[in-house]
Amino acid sequence: MTRAILARVPVNLAYALLGMPLAFFALPLYVHVPKLYADNLGISLASVGTVLLGARLLDALLDPLIGRWCDQHRLRKQMLLLALPLLLLGWLVLFLPPAAAGPLWLAGGLVLAYAGYSLATINHHAWGAEFPSDDEGRLQATAWREGAGLCGIMLAAALPAVLAPTLPEGLVLLGWLFVPLILIATALIVWRVPSVNVRTTVADVASATTAVPSSRSLWQSRPFVYLLMIYAVNGIAAAVPATLVLFYVADVLQAEAWSGVFLLLYFLAGALALPFWVGLANRIGRLSSWLVAMLLAIASFAVTPWLAAGDVGWFALVCLASGIALGADLALPPSLLAEHVALHGQAATSYGWWAAVTKFNLALAAGVALPLVAALGYVPGEGGVGTTGLTWVYGGLPLLLKLGAVLLLLYARPVLAPLEQGAVK
Repeated sequence: MTRAILARVPVNLAYALLGMPLAFFALPLYVHVPKLYADNLGISLASVGTVLLGARLLDALLDPLIGRWCDQHRLRKQMLLLALPLLLLGWLVLFLPPAAAGPLWLAGGLVLAYAGYSLATINHHAWGAEFPSDDEGRLQATAWREGAGLCGIMLAAALPAVLAPTLPEGLVLLGWLFVPLILIATALIVWRVPSVNVRTTVADVASATTAVPSSRSLWQSRPFVYLLMIYAVNGIAAAVPATLVLFYVADVLQAEAWSGVFLLLYFLAGALALPFWVGLANRIGRLSSWLVAMLLAIASFAVTPWLAAGDVGWFALVCLASGIALGADLALPPSLLAEHVALHGQAATSYGWWAAVTKFNLALAAGVALPLVAALGYVPGEGGVGTTGLTWVYGGLPLLLKLGAVLLLLYARPVLAPLEQGAVK
C-alpha cells in the first residue's frame, strides 16, 4: 500500500520536497543564531560576528572539497543519508545551549550544522542538475525545489512566535518538527527519485569532449566565473539585511512583535512569485528576468533608510516587493548553473563552489555588518543614536551592492548568453 502511494508521487515533487526541511533548518541557522546568542546568552555582537565569520569562512573553504569528493564517489542518496545525523546533532547543539555557553560552544555547533547542511544541499542540488534530460526540465526541477524551500522558510519564520512566547523556546519546539520533516523527505527522495549514472548523462558526454576533468577546469570557463561573480555580489546584498533584519525591526521600527509577520510576507511573496519568474524567463530569457528582479530589489530597498518607528505598513510593502525579487534570485541563477553543468558535468563540484560563495556571502555579511553597526554605536535594545548607523548599514549597503550586481550582469551578458540557450520558447 505504501509503495503504491509513493509510486504515484511525481518525481519532481519527490525531489523538491527535501528542499523544505533543508530551508527549515537554514533560516534559524542564518537569521536567528546571531540574536539568540547576543540577546539570550550575553555574547557581544562583535564576538558573535567574529565567530560567525570564522565558521562560515571555514565552511565556505570546505564546500568545494566536499563537492569534489561527492563527484568522485557519485552516490547522491548515500551522501544524503550521511548528512542526516550531522544535521540533527547540529540543531541540538546550536538551539539547546547550556546557560554558560560561550563563543566556543557556538563555533562547535556551527561547524556540525554547516557540515551536515553542506553535504545535504550540495548533493541535493547536484542531483537536480543530473536527472532531468533537458533545459526546461532543469528549470522546472529548480523552481519546484526552491518553491519547497520557500515553504520551509515560511514555516520556520512563522512558527517560533506561534509555538512559544520566547525565541529560545520556539526554536526548541521547532526542532521537534524538523526531525520528522527531514526523515520523511529523505525517505521520499531516496525511494522515488531515480539514481543517475552520471557517467552516462548528457552532461558527462559533453564534458568528455569539452571540459577538463579537474575542478580547475571550472575556472577556465568564463560563463562559470562570471555567473559566480554576479551571484556573489548579489548574494552579499541579500545577506546583509538577512543578518540585521531582526535588529532593524526591533530597534528602528520598534515593532519586534511583527518580526515573524515580516519574514512570512517576504518569503510568501517569493514563493508566489516563482511561477511568474519561470514564465517570464521562458519569454524574455533568464538573464533579462534576473536583471528585472535586481532592479525591483533596488527600488524596494531604497525606501528603508527613511523609515522610522511605527512604519509597519511601509516596511510590509518593502517585504512584499523584495520578496517578489527573491523568487527570481532563487530560481534563475541555479537554473543557469544547471545549464553549465549540462554542458560541462562536475555537478557536485560546481555546486560545491556555488555553496562556498553562498557561505562566503553570509560570512562576510556577519563578519562585517555586525561589528560595523557595533562600531557605529548600536547596542541591541538600547535605541538612541546607534540606530542611525544600523539603518544605513541595513538599507544603504545592500542597495549599493545590488547596483554593482546589475552593472556586472550587463557587462557579462554576452558571455553568459550560451547558458540560456533553449530557455526562450
